[in-house]
Amino acid sequence: MSINSQVQQLGQSDYHTGILADQVRYYRARAAEYDQWFLRQGRYDHGAAHTASWNREVDEVRAELAELAPLGEALELACGTGLWTWLLADMATKVTAVDASPEVIALNTRRLTEAGTHRRVDYVEADLFQWRPARQYDFVFFGFWLSHVPDDEFDAFWGRVENSLNPGGRVFFVDSLPVSSSKAAGHPPDTAGKSVRELGDGRRFTIVKVFYDPTALERRLGQLGFVGTVTSTDTFFLHGCLRRR
Repeated sequence: MSINSQVQQLGQSDYHTGILADQVRYYRARAAEYDQWFLRQGRYDHGAAHTASWNREVDEVRAELAELAPLGEALELACGTGLWTWLLADMATKVTAVDASPEVIALNTRRLTEAGTHRRVDYVEADLFQWRPARQYDFVFFGFWLSHVPDDEFDAFWGRVENSLNPGGRVFFVDSLPVSSSKAAGHPPDTAGKSVRELGDGRRFTIVKVFYDPTALERRLGQLGFVGTVTSTDTFFLHGCLRRR
């Protein structure tokens, strides 16, 4: 799918053909660099102590997710390069992985092929602001995506999550807390609701970036009909596990 067709699908408002289109461009261009952020490499290496704390909190979130196994049939939204897909594929009978970027889907496929679990994953290339679920799943997961959903799309996004869940189905998500050391050294500061992101080659893109307080987010999701817990690790991550009421 071309960038132009993705922009058309985003809608006609300046906002949706602006920052959301730039967000798609950014994650397509960043595909080969993305794992450096998660693995604390290159520009994201803030020293051994920082990396140890980061990895410990990643393991904490993964352990929370692993306690929910078996997952049944799972849906992963914004699947990225497969940093969570491989874990879901070990815990689910089948995974449907959705992302707008063919570049990250290619990397995801390669990672799952190397792990030997690629046959459990079906990939869907789609813009998540236009995508609609074709069926329901036992489990829905998204990692580091909610913060890229604009506030005026929040309710609609969670409506699609709700429509993706079987009765009794569960949703689990993980995202970032507002910690400056999560970003690359010298990264431009965030502003309300958006962030300027710079690639290794110096190109800059403006993307949506919304941070949440766990208690306030749990309350807001409760108003939308989800029950469960939203909490955080010590420093870096917010995560939640919920069901439909």
